[in-house]
Amino acid sequence: MEIKERILSKAEALFWKFGTRSITMDDISRDIGISKKTLYQHFTDKDDIVYQVIQYRMDQNRENVSCRLATAQDPIEEILLASELMRQYLAEMNPALLIDVQRHYPRAWEICTEFKEKFLLESIRSNLKRGIEQGLYRSEIDIEIMARLRVELIRMAYDTDVFPRMLAGMKEVQIQLLHHFVRGILTEKGSIIYNQYVQQYQNDPAFSPK
Repeated sequence: MEIKERILSKAEALFWKFGTRSITMDDISRDIGISKKTLYQHFTDKDDIVYQVIQYRMDQNRENVSCRLATAQDPIEEILLASELMRQYLAEMNPALLIDVQRHYPRAWEICTEFKEKFLLESIRSNLKRGIEQGLYRSEIDIEIMARLRVELIRMAYDTDVFPRMLAGMKEVQIQLLHHFVRGILTEKGSIIYNQYVQQYQNDPAFSPK
């Protein structure tokens, strides 16, 4: 692996576990086993590392989601698969990470905002539109409102002020909010297909609702 890729990979793991504010350039160089001089040959400062880590992760997320969704049979399975992918990746994320990035790393936060507005929201809008066209989702739902609601539900699950960890794990909160959202937009036809997926995945905790 190229040294820069190693740095990004190790820095990402540290940021996801501990957040960004508590991790220093010394921590990163020590964890990788390189000198700070080598580290600064590839990145100008910590802000640059955070920026490039977030950029790399958002690019990977786009690619992974697009590849996985290509296997979906219909919009219902698509939204289930997309949510499962997100839970897999973010399950170990320190809730402080997003707060750190938003408050202290504006360039990196712009990437997160762009990912939400140009990829995540657009993907959900497309899903809702196709679900309505196929008679799986209720035709009277407002696509823009429901797309933004879904994004906020995802974000809300990581807010410890709303869902303290002693109440339920982050993954369980995401599962509950996902199925609450999906059930609310289904037609009778969609409900039948949805229940088939629930039965199909009933032994898979990544999908199984309580």
